[in-house]
Amino acid sequence: MRSAKVRSLAKINLDLRILNKRDDGFHELRTVFQTISLADTIEIHFSRSKKTELTIEGSAAIPDNLILRAARAVLDASRLHARVHFRLTKKIPMGAGLGGGSSNAAAILLALPALSGRTAPVEAIAAELGSDVPFFLQGGTAVAVGRGTEFYNLPDLAEEPILVAASGVHVATGAAYQALGRGLTFIELSSSIRSFQGFVRALGDGRRATLASALSRNDFEAVVFRQYPQLKTILGKLSKSGAAGARMTGSGSAVFAIYRSAEERERARTMLNGDRSFSGCRVTPARLISRPGYERLWRRQLREHIDPGDDLWPPRSRYAQ
Repeated sequence: MRSAKVRSLAKINLDLRILNKRDDGFHELRTVFQTISLADTIEIHFSRSKKTELTIEGSAAIPDNLILRAARAVLDASRLHARVHFRLTKKIPMGAGLGGGSSNAAAILLALPALSGRTAPVEAIAAELGSDVPFFLQGGTAVAVGRGTEFYNLPDLAEEPILVAASGVHVATGAAYQALGRGLTFIELSSSIRSFQGFVRALGDGRRATLASALSRNDFEAVVFRQYPQLKTILGKLSKSGAAGARMTGSGSAVFAIYRSAEERERARTMLNGDRSFSGCRVTPARLISRPGYERLWRRQLREHIDPGDDLWPPRSRYAQ
């Protein structure tokens, strides 16, 4: 049996613009994804078998679990039968716009080939599993366009401290898109794209999210805050806590704030502790994780199973024949 224990990182959207509806029924979007240190933990126990058997603990409330779908896809593509047991410890709030399910799926796509010694077309599998999954194969900072599956890496950002506030409110993504009312034409298309490009340029010039935060936007905030005004209150409190910038991530409901230093973040955390607006809200300290930091994390997590002299990405299994 071969085993690994891996951390599956969350993401935030530093900026998110929803543009016109496409002919295929999806929406054209522009966003900047960023991995953060908030993470689930997945224990993986792998052994060859005559028949594939996949089991998982700690996910009874997660229907159509992406971990099992990703594992099945990898084994099928590798033409391999195995017995694989997963133990999932959730720390990333579900349905909060933090990409926990997509990150879990990508974690299996990175780890299982290393454990099995068989290659698999993980990029193609990731695209089939969901829009955000391909991003988690690389992490760091990236622009996503189209449906969100086309990625372009941005210069690495400083790993600045953040707070993530998860209220427990579940926002239905489909309903949020519908409430935006975007059709096949969008009269503010040009100005929205120019504004987004300005944010991306500022992000690249300064290499710090704090320097570009004032230019960011999330188009979902307008419709989600009308339905859940408590989220607007949380965002306002975070903005006034000394943060360089604060935003909702994805279609919600988690809200994050970026700080110039860990000291400023801790002062804010102390100030917000006990505030009634955050009653029932989980406020978690974290930090941005760069692409090199993401790769180092994965090489460290899989070090027993990968070739130590290999600089390829994804890392190659030491058991490969």
